[in-house]
Amino acid sequence: MAFNEQIKARTYIAGGAISQFTFVTLPDANGRVTQLATGGRSAGVALQPTTALGQSLAVAYDGRVQVIASGTIAAGAAVMATTGGRALTATSTNTVLGYSTEAGVNNQVITI
Repeated sequence: MAFNEQIKARTYIAGGAISQFTFVTLPDANGRVTQLATGGRSAGVALQPTTALGQSLAVAYDGRVQVIASGTIAAGAAVMATTGGRALTATSTNTVLGYSTEAGVNNQVITI
């Protein structure tokens, strides 16, 4: 069962539509974040969805947080971001963004 626990969050400005429980980019020069693409560094996980540029967005940067899986992830696996800011088992050449606390499959919300 996915959960959030001991979250530390910051508020950013959305650079467009962002799905809930997806990784977001580091903020740009204007403080805006967007959904993260494959393998990049992240400011954290979007705690709610946004629908447009300029909306306020809470982003968890520490603690246990829910993310959407993109494929099968084993409990304890290192995860990275993939297309759409979803979590996927990390490869040796990508930035590890967290570790799964539970197993999950494609489109399932899991905790990291």
